[in-house]
Amino acid sequence: MKAIEISQPGGPEVLRPVERPAPVPRAGELLIAVKASGINRPDVLQRMGLYPMPPGVSDLPGLEVAGTVAGGAPEDLAATGLALGDRVCALVAGGGYAELCVAPAGQCLPVPKGLTDIEAASLPETFFTVWQNVFHIAGLKAGETLLVQGGSSGIGVTAIQLAKAFGAQVIVTAGSDDKCAACLKVGADHAINYRTQDFVAEVKQITGGRGVDVVLDMVAGDYLAREIDCLADDGRLAVIAVQGGTKSTLDAGTLLRRRLTVTGSTLRPRSIAYKTTLAQELRARVWPLIEAGTVRPVIHGVFPAAQAADAHRLMESSTHVGKIVLDWSAA
Repeated sequence: MKAIEISQPGGPEVLRPVERPAPVPRAGELLIAVKASGINRPDVLQRMGLYPMPPGVSDLPGLEVAGTVAGGAPEDLAATGLALGDRVCALVAGGGYAELCVAPAGQCLPVPKGLTDIEAASLPETFFTVWQNVFHIAGLKAGETLLVQGGSSGIGVTAIQLAKAFGAQVIVTAGSDDKCAACLKVGADHAINYRTQDFVAEVKQITGGRGVDVVLDMVAGDYLAREIDCLADDGRLAVIAVQGGTKSTLDAGTLLRRRLTVTGSTLRPRSIAYKTTLAQELRARVWPLIEAGTVRPVIHGVFPAAQAADAHRLMESSTHVGKIVLDWSAA
């Protein structure tokens, strides 16, 4: 099969097309003939040598794919209700930048009706992540307010749409007026340009001084103390990335007095059983919203798989709104 490997840690240029042996599905896995692969920030970190894959996982990057079921034991197909040839998208722990990929059967989902393979490949990583952190961990409820840091990212546009679909108000930050406008178009109620505005002051003004119930944070670093100031009493702060650094200073007294919760999580090393539960909930509660058009993929750019380096350059430029996807149809 054709694949894109990381030849050595470094910049986008270290991504190179190669020929690799086809993977063989083990018990509990399905083989997917990949039509499209989603690009995510962890792929960039892995390429740089900063995000090692878990033990036993392919060294090829790529955490989400869409395509057709090409193999798997009958019992594993039966357990998912899938058949050979069915269109699926899947969350994987690695190996997604390839024409063939194995995925745990429980992490394979049917492509929502009406979506292309490109659109379907953009779903798993961001939808699993947002569902886990915003709803499972932070417990966002209808009538509450969510602040999303980086609202124009793949995670951001997903969080906006899901939070709105389940009855929450959404405030986002973004790095330009154009990105703020794009977030509003996706469905955010308010957008703050963090380069020209103080997001803490703006959040306080928007909420009448109360603050937000949940913050979804991909920055960390010195943002954490400011985000604590954005929270309402009993607020929850969910940290999912550390683009601003790993060191933070918090006022523990404020946490205690105002009953605040700060959580951190990464999805990649979680168990297959855990991710299967998330998949089942997404299929039952979110896939119908996608099929109804209430929630839609937001695709910024599509690159031939052989141009994965260019796709990574776009990701690192942070000029995109939504997802970046690799297309294997011309491979």
